[in-house]
Amino acid sequence: MPKSELMPIGAFAQHSGLTPSALRFYADSGLLPPAETDPASGYRYYSADQVARATVLRRLREIAMPLAAVEAVLGAGADEASRLVDEHVAKVVEDAAAAQQKAAAIKSVLGDIPAHLIAELKGPVLADAVEQVLTAAADEPGLPALAGLCIEADHEAITLTATDRYRLTTRTLVPARPPAQPWVGTVSGDELRVAVAGIRRSALVRLEAVPHGIRLRAGDRADRLCRLLPGPFPDHRLMLASLGGVTTRVTVAKELLLRALEEQPGGERIALHVADHEVSMVSADDAHPGVALPATVSGQALRVWFELTTLYPAVSSAIGPDVMLDLRGEGRPVTIRSADRGDLTTLAMPIKHDHSA
Repeated sequence: MPKSELMPIGAFAQHSGLTPSALRFYADSGLLPPAETDPASGYRYYSADQVARATVLRRLREIAMPLAAVEAVLGAGADEASRLVDEHVAKVVEDAAAAQQKAAAIKSVLGDIPAHLIAELKGPVLADAVEQVLTAAADEPGLPALAGLCIEADHEAITLTATDRYRLTTRTLVPARPPAQPWVGTVSGDELRVAVAGIRRSALVRLEAVPHGIRLRAGDRADRLCRLLPGPFPDHRLMLASLGGVTTRVTVAKELLLRALEEQPGGERIALHVADHEVSMVSADDAHPGVALPATVSGQALRVWFELTTLYPAVSSAIGPDVMLDLRGEGRPVTIRSADRGDLTTLAMPIKHDHSA
């Protein structure tokens, strides 16, 4: 290839995002040899066709992939390369989780501060509650507390709360053994999800507060440490206290409501239309009226609009065969809970109709 069609190493570095020193290293390792090397000067030249390979190589190294694995990815077909990348990322995530656990264990003993009891709870009950409430958690840049579970303990109850700003779910549990003193903290949702399997298989789980986290102790199983997340948790108690009066109350079969939400055409945004003895759904363009569901209704007729991604998980996480919806008017938060159990409650934020057009 004529040198006029080749790039010197400096120009190729600018096109690929790799430094000249990195290009020399990858050339010597055989991962990215230059298209041509001047035998007299030793200058290295690259072709435009090599930019794509160099860019992939750079990105693989940015996710800390070892050279041997990089070589395997670059030499594989698309399906095998994707599998190798997924395998590497899974290993990185697993190693990071293990490091977090070890770091939490180290921090828990620094300064010789003793652990104190938060509560003792039945393992299967706690596992179910964690899974139900964490459906409302979310990863939001700059708001790490939204990815966690707020745990509040007092002498009467343990309250678990999570929110993604559009939905808030809370559940109250009665401890087998209450704490000696109140405790509040926001615990990593990801680490609690990992701990759920062990919690569920334990008859009794002891929650202990340690520096920077909580420790879950369950019989002869290994202790699990879950980190506290930085930043304040949203003031959900203030929001709950300022909800206002209920104008319409609806009780409807949970499975029927979920099926109607699943089958409603064009369902990114859906309105619940509440009238005498029934609930129906309407899609955003009003062109797809839903099936009317039998319901017990008290109060005024009302139509409230929701994002499906807000309403569906709020209903699906409810306990029991029937759900109760407390509506407060268009644009006001809706309370969704089990008709016969009030210890799991979800607030779902509606949207304005003109936002759905």
